[in-house]
Amino acid sequence: MQPAFAKWYDRTDCVFTEFCVEDNKDVNVNFEKSKLTFSCLGGSDNFKHLNEIDLFYSIDPNDSKHKRTDRSILCCLRKGESGQSWPRLTKERAKLNWLSVGFNHWKDWEDGSDEDRSNFDHGADDDSQDNLE
Repeated sequence: MQPAFAKWYDRTDCVFTEFCVEDNKDVNVNFEKSKLTFSCLGGSDNFKHLNEIDLFYSIDPNDSKHKRTDRSILCCLRKGESGQSWPRLTKERAKLNWLSVGFNHWKDWEDGSDEDRSNFDHGADDDSQDNLE
C-alpha cells in the first residue's frame, strides 16, 4: 500500500485536492473537520492506495464533495472559514513526495473569479453528474 500522487490548489471558498489514480475503483473518501482520508484500488494491477491528510485549517465535512473520473478523483473541500488563504494543504511543514501544488489550476484571488466551485457543482468537466458525491 502506498499513497496516491496528489495535487492541490486553493480558492476563496474551497481547497481542491486531486488524487491522480488511473483506472480507479473502490474509491472511499472521508471528510472530517480537520482530516481527509482517501483510499482506492488503481491501475491494471489493482494496487491499494491510502492517503491520510491532517489539514492546515478546518473544513465543512458536510459541504465537501468528490467527483470520480477514470484518471483521477477530485475533492472539493469546503473551507470552514471562507476567504482564508491556505499556505499549504497539510498541518505539518514536512515535504511529502506524493503531494504537489497544482500550479495549472492556481489563481490569483484578486481577479475576483471563483468559477471552479460552480463547474464542480454542475459537472462541467464531466459528461454526467452521476459521479458527484
